[in-house]
Amino acid sequence: MGTGKEYKLLYDINDPHDLRSLELPNLKIYCNELREYLIDVVSQTGGHFGSGLGTVELTVALHKVFNTPEDKIIWDVGHQAYPHKIITGRREQLKTIRQLGGISGFLKRNESEYDVFGAGHASTSISAALGVAEGFKLKNINNKVVAVIGDGSMTGGMVYEAMNNCGVLKSNVIVVLNDNEMSISKNVWQFSKYFTEMISQPEYNKIKSAIWKFTGKFENIGDRIRRMAARLESGIKSIITPGMMFEALGFRYFGPFNGHYIGKLVKIFNYVKNLNGPILVHVFTQKGKGYTPAEEDSQKLHGITPFDKITGKIYTEPQQKESYTSFFGKTLVRIAKENINVTAITAAMAEGTGLNYFQKEIPERFYDVGIAEQHAVTFSGGLATEGMIPVVTIYSTFLQRAFDQIIHDICLQNLHIVFAIDRGGLVGADGPTHHGTFDLSYLRLIPNIVIMLPKDENELKDMLYTAINHYDGPIAIRYPRASVVGVELSEEFNKIELGKAEIISEGSDVALLAVGTMVNYSQKTKDILLKKNINCELVNMRFAKPLDFGILDYIAAKFDKIITLEENSVVGGFGAGVLEYFSEKGFTKNVLRIGLPDEFIGHGTIKELHKILKIDVDGIVGRVEDYLKIK
Repeated sequence: MGTGKEYKLLYDINDPHDLRSLELPNLKIYCNELREYLIDVVSQTGGHFGSGLGTVELTVALHKVFNTPEDKIIWDVGHQAYPHKIITGRREQLKTIRQLGGISGFLKRNESEYDVFGAGHASTSISAALGVAEGFKLKNINNKVVAVIGDGSMTGGMVYEAMNNCGVLKSNVIVVLNDNEMSISKNVWQFSKYFTEMISQPEYNKIKSAIWKFTGKFENIGDRIRRMAARLESGIKSIITPGMMFEALGFRYFGPFNGHYIGKLVKIFNYVKNLNGPILVHVFTQKGKGYTPAEEDSQKLHGITPFDKITGKIYTEPQQKESYTSFFGKTLVRIAKENINVTAITAAMAEGTGLNYFQKEIPERFYDVGIAEQHAVTFSGGLATEGMIPVVTIYSTFLQRAFDQIIHDICLQNLHIVFAIDRGGLVGADGPTHHGTFDLSYLRLIPNIVIMLPKDENELKDMLYTAINHYDGPIAIRYPRASVVGVELSEEFNKIELGKAEIISEGSDVALLAVGTMVNYSQKTKDILLKKNINCELVNMRFAKPLDFGILDYIAAKFDKIITLEENSVVGGFGAGVLEYFSEKGFTKNVLRIGLPDEFIGHGTIKELHKILKIDVDGIVGRVEDYLKIK
């Protein structure tokens, strides 16, 4: 893959050591070339785009000033770290990003010594940075630690737990707040810029230190002068900067600064790296900086497939089916218009979860709580106590973060919450941090909860209707990141009997018990095996909890060989539930569990991953044939 452009400096910079030799004029040139290269490559590979364009100058300044990898830079999430990957020896590998066998779209410790801490979920960087800083302290190492966190991640409560601990420990941690929403108005910015430049000057801090030292010689009047000076400084800061909240947590605040002014960034980082204690540097950046289509629509070009570099138009396959996400969102609006108690909650993912339709149509019952999944779940519990029916729509991998809240705040109290779990199963290029491979396992163990998996969009429609209107406790619906099957839809909503499976077709040789996406695969498997004189009975189990014990008794009486199929870890998943029931009943049956292995699965397309793991149709056919040959 070529970029089709000649660069003056880009190919001379192979690691941060090369970068540190550049003076300011060449730093500016390098930033422009790095941004252009990023556009060239990601337009062909796809990936998370806008955030990286916004952090070019910030990343260059950090690696220029700090002695990485001995000094540690810890990134939050990873979307903003594409320039970091380019600078730290992965320029050519960027052309493989998020592809099977290529580099990750996030941070991975085993990918580079510059990737200090793995990051796929938000709000983790300050906690990790504090741990690294305390590790340095215990080993008497004087290297610096920097955490770079986006403003969106600041909505996560874990950030403030970490900052509070930084303040208590007085650790040498520098936090860089990358604010790409530019929430501070321009007139405030001008005053803040002037004041921050004043208090960051060495002369100012020398004078301040001299006053403190001098007044310490006087017992009474000295303390009064110190208190007056501190109040004056704090009062000015509280009026013209947003830093008082951070200073209350024990941080010295500097900013906000223009995050695209490389000279200013180098200057401020050179200054703060010599200070002790917790430091927060606030910079504002523009998401999609330097690429007009991304600047104009930062949400659309946040994470994308390959696109036309000139127009920014995303390449799409013709006649692509609707996604489960979109179908869910539109269906929820239909139901909510008929049931005024339905509310919709998302954790900073309205468009990603399909709730943008709800937000537009019924805004008064829509809540976006930010990147705060724990709060989202408990907040929904509060709504439920007042007779509302909250539909909490969160990706499977992110719902893991609210595990305790699901148990303690929802299921223990048996509250009527509908968990719409998007991205159940493998998600593709985002890889192990985003695969939804554990939800059946971590939900099955919780009392009071019901777990449903639709085989197609029509069943999703009826499950959502049933969960909202015909149940009064915690209930989850889990569906994949995929296009809908394309079945004919019934216009009316139909109630599904809770815990009731569906026999799709009868057979005589082996039973296939499938849930969710595996039902469609199993149907194709049955058709292929039938041509080989292997007659499978196919059951759409629908529910991972409660299981249809009547169907299981029937299957156990009819078949010696039984296969369970799921797109979840086989550890603790649907198949494990079937085995548990058979064991309790004393059934001695030969059961093969087909699902995801007990390991973290890498990135690649969903089709590629299914093939490698032998859970696609060909893989399942082969495994069934091998299983039936066992004596």
